Amino acid sequence: MALKDIFKKKKRGQIEKSKEVDKPSEIKAEEVSRNIYPKKETISQAYQVLKRPHISEKATNLLESNQYVFEVFPRANKNEIKKAIENVYKVNVLSVKIINNPAKRRRLGRISGWRKGYKKAIVKIKEGQKIEVLPR
Repeated sequence: MALKDIFKKKKRGQIEKSKEVDKPSEIKAEEVSRNIYPKKETISQAYQVLKRPHISEKATNLLESNQYVFEVFPRANKNEIKKAIENVYKVNVLSVKIINNPAKRRRLGRISGWRKGYKKAIVKIKEGQKIEVLPR
């Protein structure tokens, strides 16, 4: 009988009856520690979100209005992009706009193929702050 009890899984939040606790505050502490999962710290991993700065004529014109363009991975969302930019460049991001450029069919003679699609993000930062896109 005792052997079967060893292999039974106990539910979270259950307090063992064999333990006798004098103070009710100790019971609550045990229940809380068993019921709540430890919170994971969200560490932004920018290398999984950002690919590279997107440099084009339009992107350089956007620099005047404190907007920067980055190529990002296709599964990245606005919140992840914002956290990654803030952690890497130490700036305050005001808004993020995402553009998804689809893949396009290209032909060279009778050989046909595809040009890769990509996702890019236009990031607006706080006035007076700057991102060094091209190191001097």
